Amino acid sequence: MSITVEAHPAARQAREAATAAAVTAGVTVIEEADREKLRDIESLLISIWGMSSHGAPIPFDILRSISHAGCNISAAYLPDGTLCGAAVAIVTPGDAASYSLIAGVAPGIADKGVGFALKQHQRAWSLDRGIETMTWTFDPLVSRNARFNLSKLGAHVDEYIRNFYGLMDDDINANDESDRLVAVWPLASETSIDCSEGLARDVDLPSSSRVLTYGPDGEAQLLEADGTLWCRAPQDIVALRAADPGQAARWRSTMRESFETAFDAGYQATGVTRTGWYRLTRPSEQH
Repeated sequence: MSITVEAHPAARQAREAATAAAVTAGVTVIEEADREKLRDIESLLISIWGMSSHGAPIPFDILRSISHAGCNISAAYLPDGTLCGAAVAIVTPGDAASYSLIAGVAPGIADKGVGFALKQHQRAWSLDRGIETMTWTFDPLVSRNARFNLSKLGAHVDEYIRNFYGLMDDDINANDESDRLVAVWPLASETSIDCSEGLARDVDLPSSSRVLTYGPDGEAQLLEADGTLWCRAPQDIVALRAADPGQAARWRSTMRESFETAFDAGYQATGVTRTGWYRLTRPSEQH
């Protein structure tokens, strides 16, 4: 039995923005359901994250089941047909929310806008089905991803979960604890619409602030300025895990304390500077 869904009023704008993002990135993004192409997506995800003791990040059989269930698998292809990115999201029928399980882009093209095009495709796919919100988790120590999620897409964060997956032994996480921030992306908000059209929510560190805590490297890590908090992530946590696992672990503890304290006090993260500082504000004070 088919279920009739009504598109959100913002669906048309989302489709147009997704098309524009794909053109800018030089890719074609589609909803992928072909069985053999799903095997290619499994291989791509392995090439990005590597294998762990559990196998592929999302095995082919799970991808196949997700597709069969009517959930979203977005795939980006270069003009020659090469798969270069993929994103996977699930949704419970009747809910007004979707959950993004994974999104990744092939090594070497991370700055081409393919990831942005994939997320805009997911946004359009969701709004076409009346789904207004998408959530996912990400590592708070990876400032590049944080800026993409909060400043480029328009998501926000007010929840920190300790060791979400347990210890992770893939190539990127390198046996670190898997603390995660929970991104909430209101797909039809004014901010998300602006971001979808290339108007990123850029934020800059204030010229004057008060240091609250210092990071493991001895530099300021948490600042306060006019009621806004600024929390710094390490510049390259993946390299740091490989070079100095002890300091990487200290960064984990430092940021865990900073975020949990701020969220308990009613703050939420609403943007990230190009240099890796999260902006945390109270919703009543945002403008």
